[in-house]
Amino acid sequence: MRDATLCFLVQEDAPAKVLLGYKKSGFGQGKYTGFGGKVEPGEGIEAAALREMKEESGLQVSVQDSHYVGRLTFLFPYQPTWSQVVHVFLAKAWTGELVESDEMRPAWFPVEDLPLESMWQDGAYWLPPILQGRRIQARFVFQSDNESLAGLMIQDLELDQGN
Repeated sequence: MRDATLCFLVQEDAPAKVLLGYKKSGFGQGKYTGFGGKVEPGEGIEAAALREMKEESGLQVSVQDSHYVGRLTFLFPYQPTWSQVVHVFLAKAWTGELVESDEMRPAWFPVEDLPLESMWQDGAYWLPPILQGRRIQARFVFQSDNESLAGLMIQDLELDQGN
């Protein structure tokens, strides 16, 4: 299974707003999600997350300002090439100018009013806890429509797991 990343920028310590991107093309087109993508050969997971954030939003996050908050396993039994392990990062500081890219249209959303109906179904289960300060690991299995969930498991991510 391939590794992928997601990075979320939040405003304030008890986040009031989170930056999401409307996916204009590629995997997940038409949905809101975090900024991220595939890990390139020879690239570290955190480096990939920060690179993708810059490419897709114009904003740069330093390693010191990014925090590992989750490991999500997505299983697509009816489309196995979509299966992936996604490493999730959160940042409260960044530099640069927010821009729309060919792939993503960024938008700030109040944490208490996330566009869950316009996200992958799994987002309702893991994004709110992460924004509330939890570090989690989760596993999601999708049905044959590759949209609906067939099963899920969520638990706290232990600090001694190398992350």
